[in-house]
Amino acid sequence: MNEEIDFILDSTKESMQAAIAHLEKKLLNIRAGKASPAMLGSVMVEYYGSPTPLNQVGNVTTPDARTITIQPFDKSVIPEIEKGIQIANLGFNPMNNGESVIISVPPLTEERRKDLAKQAKAEAEDSKVGIRNDRKNANNEIKKLEKEGLSEDLAKNTEVDIQTLTDTYIKKIDEMLSHKEKEIMTV
Repeated sequence: MNEEIDFILDSTKESMQAAIAHLEKKLLNIRAGKASPAMLGSVMVEYYGSPTPLNQVGNVTTPDARTITIQPFDKSVIPEIEKGIQIANLGFNPMNNGESVIISVPPLTEERRKDLAKQAKAEAEDSKVGIRNDRKNANNEIKKLEKEGLSEDLAKNTEVDIQTLTDTYIKKIDEMLSHKEKEIMTV
């Protein structure tokens, strides 16, 4: 029985860590005012007939807080990079100088900042729902084990452990959200 309990706890912890990792990715894609290569993480470029992530066709750098530069490995792909950025619908207007693609990141308006903060909050809430579902699934597994002969005390202790895990990850999500909101609202 102990191995089964350990397995349930380990798999629950893995699921919760996956929810945190997913949230980190989602929050990286939410723009916080200053330029970052991660802003273009979702951009796909048509490269020799197949969609390819932008970072595989060129170097993405941020020379300053308001500019993103893409230096393609092959200059013939510049029009496709511009097209990919426009298709990604990120609100950027790419320009090229024949050598590289340059994006000026416009400063965020107060209204846009509030929208982005709301978006971050929604992503955090989705992650919390995922964590709570992980808790529910783990508790259901413990109840099944209890019907198969697991002692009531051990079941209760394990449920307490699962709740502690849940509280830890929910707190982590809250910290990530408050950090992101601060980043978004800082002018």
